[in-house]
Amino acid sequence: MKYTLMLCALLFGGPLCVSAQTAAMAEKYPLGDYEELTDTKPHDGAEVWDALKKPVGLSWGDTDTRYKKLDVPKVENNTLWRAKAWKGERVNGQAVLWTAEALDDVTVTVSDLRGSGRATIPASAVEASFVRYVMTDELNKGGGGGCGHRPNKADWDSSVVADVLDTVSVRDLKPCSAQPIWVNVRVPQDAAPGTYKGTLTVSGKNLKPMKLRMEIGVVNRTLPEPADWKFHLDLWQNPYSVARYHQVPLWSREHFDAMLPLMKRLAAAGQKVVTASIMHKPWAGQTEDHFDSMIGKTRKIDGSWEYDYTVFDKWVDFMLNEAGIDGQINCYTMIPWALSFDYFDQATSRVQFVNAEPGDSAYAAYWLPFLKDFSRHLRGKGWFEKTAISMDERPMKAMQEAIKLIREADPEFKITLAGNYHDEIQADLYDLSIPYTHKFPEAVKAQREKNGQISTVYICCTEAFPNTFTFSNPAEAAWLPVHAVAGDYDGVLRWTYNSWTADPLRDSRFRTWAAGDCYIVYPGNRSSIRFERLIEGIQNAEKIRLLRDELKADGNDAGLKELDETVALFTPEGLKKSQMEPEAMLVQLQELLNTL
Repeated sequence: MKYTLMLCALLFGGPLCVSAQTAAMAEKYPLGDYEELTDTKPHDGAEVWDALKKPVGLSWGDTDTRYKKLDVPKVENNTLWRAKAWKGERVNGQAVLWTAEALDDVTVTVSDLRGSGRATIPASAVEASFVRYVMTDELNKGGGGGCGHRPNKADWDSSVVADVLDTVSVRDLKPCSAQPIWVNVRVPQDAAPGTYKGTLTVSGKNLKPMKLRMEIGVVNRTLPEPADWKFHLDLWQNPYSVARYHQVPLWSREHFDAMLPLMKRLAAAGQKVVTASIMHKPWAGQTEDHFDSMIGKTRKIDGSWEYDYTVFDKWVDFMLNEAGIDGQINCYTMIPWALSFDYFDQATSRVQFVNAEPGDSAYAAYWLPFLKDFSRHLRGKGWFEKTAISMDERPMKAMQEAIKLIREADPEFKITLAGNYHDEIQADLYDLSIPYTHKFPEAVKAQREKNGQISTVYICCTEAFPNTFTFSNPAEAAWLPVHAVAGDYDGVLRWTYNSWTADPLRDSRFRTWAAGDCYIVYPGNRSSIRFERLIEGIQNAEKIRLLRDELKADGNDAGLKELDETVALFTPEGLKKSQMEPEAMLVQLQELLNTL
């Protein structure tokens, strides 16, 4: 590469080559329009497309279907989308456009939604996005989850699926293709109850305007702002992925500017937790972009320690005060997967590593002075009360030793764990997230709630259902938060928000785990079907909480019983007993939440 740039500079004066290199990076890491990967799966042939009565069609579909790119969509000719919503709620719809001929410069516009009198949901509160296609794969053979190495992508059945919600507003469509359109309506909190009507219009250079109707029935109930939701959402952020994709220096203003819309999107989903890394490769570099330490550790010549909090402070201040995620700061980790701890050694002017296990004297010599200084620093910043030392899927003995050391450094430090439940340590854990199907003992959960401790459920690559892989049924993402309510958890943890693959917009497959396990949003501040459905589920969880409080206060035992029985179906046992599909369960729940 250096040779090529030098040759270009000599032969062409440099600028042309720099421009070519910039173009190459834009193609590798696109932020605007881009070419999707080829769908090699069997699809409708020319004879199917030629048999259409009209070369172009447009209809409302449903949000549970990932419409195939090269098939004529199986939809009824539905020109009206009806939905109900609380004030302050976001509701999703999906239309689908299909064409047997090439279409140029296709755009989608929405009108204001008008109610009675002067009541209006403005067009600015309605977002219509082209749904783009990304390569995915499948569960492990036999359906046993999505964990394990996948070094050869050819070993897995791969296809392109609809998931990316694009920010590009003008598209050219190839003949014999479908183009889904995702619609998100954000009902203002001060909207008057009633029915609001508007239109969605699709047009193009060689396409006469085609219209669909929208009708939103606003219920006389109000959903609080996401910052006030009680549901504890914890999706781990990866700032290193953003720097790599946007090709900006780590922790530069350009880096923070690239992250800001993405992290504000997360805040708008009700995220409560900031993810911070306090050591080099806390998860052994398992993601495309490994996590580094946000805190520099230097062992001076005299044997004392010095700590540099510059990066940590920048990151936390940005997340709290710019992104608006300010509930909790989880610092990973004292027990990494590889028990090796980095520091800069002044005596040798080199980065060195301490290899030690929890309980070893070398482990204590490394961590104890840091924890004491970290406590001092956090208290000085006013962040101590919301900061926790966090671990992930670590054995109980190691946890006990780490807890002992943390308590020695500062007894008031909060501690969190995402891992198996152990009665011996749960009381020490301010925030404990346990795997799907695992349960807190009823008395323990009640005591934790009384103590102000957080108790959540998490999913990862293990679960075949429910999950948020790019091939997962979209309804699973909405089902999960309601399951958290049904299981008496305080919320949901999932290990990643944006640990992007090498080519995340085009290929969600990774060298380990099923496709989409690493991220749920896309570069360029693009949302996804999965993420929007997850938010839908979180809103339902909040609505359940509010209705339960209201029904109890009103003494409406019958209404409360109906609500509790409906919510109870959102468990493994409820699925088995009811024999209902998750989509049907969600429809039933939504109807109840909007009519009680």
